[in-house]
Amino acid sequence: MAAVSFACGHGAVAGEPGVVALRRACPVCMLVHETQRSRGELLRRAAPSQRAALAAETRIGAEYDWRCARGHDRYRATIVEQLTGTACAKCRQSAAAPASRAEAGLPFMHPGLRVGTSITEHRLKAMLAERIRLNHRVNAIRIARTFHGRTEVWPDIIVPQLRLTVEYDDPGRTRMAHRGLKAGTDADKDDALREVGWEVIRVRAGGLEALGPNSIVCGRLSSEVVDEVVRRMRRLRGDAAVDALLVSNAR
Repeated sequence: MAAVSFACGHGAVAGEPGVVALRRACPVCMLVHETQRSRGELLRRAAPSQRAALAAETRIGAEYDWRCARGHDRYRATIVEQLTGTACAKCRQSAAAPASRAEAGLPFMHPGLRVGTSITEHRLKAMLAERIRLNHRVNAIRIARTFHGRTEVWPDIIVPQLRLTVEYDDPGRTRMAHRGLKAGTDADKDDALREVGWEVIRVRAGGLEALGPNSIVCGRLSSEVVDEVVRRMRRLRGDAAVDALLVSNAR
């Protein structure tokens, strides 16, 4: 098998005899980017003795020992399982415990939450707030499973009175965001919310295909798209429930 060097700097040394140079990132860097993480974050999750090897790793199927963020035992998993899976076995058991199930579906304020939000997501929220009253005191929802090692998810917009969330997706500058494995992660997030009684309306812009029955496919965010979001809310929860949230100038 030929040695390969990648544009990200991983793999074999470029220019050496027999080395094939590829003008793309290695599979690990591509997956890290697609799941909106960093290689540094991945290294911090690994057992200290394995970090040097992981720093140079290019294979997403390679197995490593990982540390649980909640202090549970170390566990063995591939890189793709670590980036797209449900963390350690004890975390999965905790998510299925009676106490966790009792809180499943509960919206709450996560005070330390730091999630990158695009300008368009802020615009969608502002435009929707012109039509219905939004609750700005919640930013997370408990789920009945683990999602990237956590028992909560953080939708772009939460409407707790309707048990609805709104997400905005576009492919970004790379044209790869919310595609491939990231689209699968988005679908898993939606499934986790449906399991606890919530529905998700997704605005899929910039050439992205529908992800589910409540997807709104569009070229870009517009006033008409936001009107369609409200219509979807009516379809899912009824006119009376949505009318109760209308701002005065939207009636």
